[in-house]
Amino acid sequence: MPGDRADGSRGRTGRPPLTERRKAETRLEIAREAVRLFAARGVAATSAEDVAEAAGISVRTLWRYFPAKEDCVRPLFTAGIEAVAGLLRGWRAGDEVADLLDEAARDTGAGRADVPALLALIRLVPAEPALRAVWLRAHDNAEPVFAAALAESSGDGLRARVRAAMLNAALRAAVEHYAWHTAPAGRPEDDEDGLLDAVREAFRIAADGVSPHPGCPPAR
Repeated sequence: MPGDRADGSRGRTGRPPLTERRKAETRLEIAREAVRLFAARGVAATSAEDVAEAAGISVRTLWRYFPAKEDCVRPLFTAGIEAVAGLLRGWRAGDEVADLLDEAARDTGAGRADVPALLALIRLVPAEPALRAVWLRAHDNAEPVFAAALAESSGDGLRARVRAAMLNAALRAAVEHYAWHTAPAGRPEDDEDGLLDAVREAFRIAADGVSPHPGCPPAR
């Protein structure tokens, strides 16, 4: 996880070593350039060489960071997932997970500036199967991370896995719903606020469980 050293230890401040932070910054810069090019040209018309040139690195360096050009966008997909995993580790009985999003939003810092890029990327997903595969794989990998975070705070095995699956699905549904039903905002902070509201509402819906809403007729 972010913050761990290669040997599994953490620095005294709990932050990743400088080299790891630089690598993370490089990955994000590559991701930003990739999504800009993909949005302008499409995935098929954008080569790995194009992405590398835009990011100011060699193609050889690009391949050290990512196995395929489509994977270049993965850091934008996973930033929000990692933030949610972090807040779940601190979730305690009686806490509203939707309300914990406010804490996560304060902690994301510079990541807020990438919300428009993330939404632009999600808007490409329906027409770009390769990007959709990366998006779904990011969430598939996130589920056991969510489950481990919940187990850390609650100690429940199966319950943690089921709750993780529900929250993971809620997070993906909220991001997709907001991106696909909302035009790009004029200011990044407006996009951030709107997306947080959507995720918060999705988490509250997930917390309600799968029981029919009061007043709903039974399925026939």
